Amino acid sequence: MDDLTGKTVLVTGASKGIGAATAQAMVDAGATVIAHYGGDRAGAEAATGGKATLLQADLSEMAAVDAFWKEARAAAGGRIDVLVNNAGIMRQTGGISDPIDEWDAVWTEALAVNVTAPARLMRHAVRDWLEANQMGAIIGIGSWVSTRGTSNPGAIAYAASKAAISAATKTVARNYAAHGILAYVISPGVVGTQMSVASAEKTGGVDAVTATLPMGEWVPPSDIAETAVFLATGRARHLTGATIDLNGAAYIR
Repeated sequence: MDDLTGKTVLVTGASKGIGAATAQAMVDAGATVIAHYGGDRAGAEAATGGKATLLQADLSEMAAVDAFWKEARAAAGGRIDVLVNNAGIMRQTGGISDPIDEWDAVWTEALAVNVTAPARLMRHAVRDWLEANQMGAIIGIGSWVSTRGTSNPGAIAYAASKAAISAATKTVARNYAAHGILAYVISPGVVGTQMSVASAEKTGGVDAVTATLPMGEWVPPSDIAETAVFLATGRARHLTGATIDLNGAAYIR
């Protein structure tokens, strides 16, 4: 197992799905973990087994995002080594055929939670690392929809937002590599989470989606979590800027 002893890792959206699996894997690897949650504290507590610092924040409010970073940094003793930008939201409505009020509300929310908030956390992290002359790593949890689009028309805002934050993460990688600041995007396909189940219900159902997958199975959240742990070790320095596809050969590019 990769050893993260001595590293402090901040994971957003740690209550369920990929975030919960990632927070748990970071704890298991020996990291000091700060686990963010929105409303489900019990989920974050269960994921980390009581071995992490739990902090709440509404990522749709930028003042709350700023306060959250300050609180997390203080809880970490002033040093965060790895930021895992996982938290995200995917509404199943708000597509082109929906009413304009619904479209506007979904786009506003998606851009705030999936783009502006994680970008703001990246900004805080990079500025702190530069000021302290410290190496650091950002791991963004993306999605294959950022490059292939989504088959669920109601999730158009989600797809666009994932593409935007992916580009922002790559920009950090390109511009700060010389400072020892690394940035990666993990891009999963169909993952075994409730979010994916809800999306599948809009595109023919779980069985229909599964039938399209070469391996005949959904990606387990643990696969993403284990990849994030490896990246957090810092051993894959020259992989910085990469998008790592985890989709069981369902989308090869």
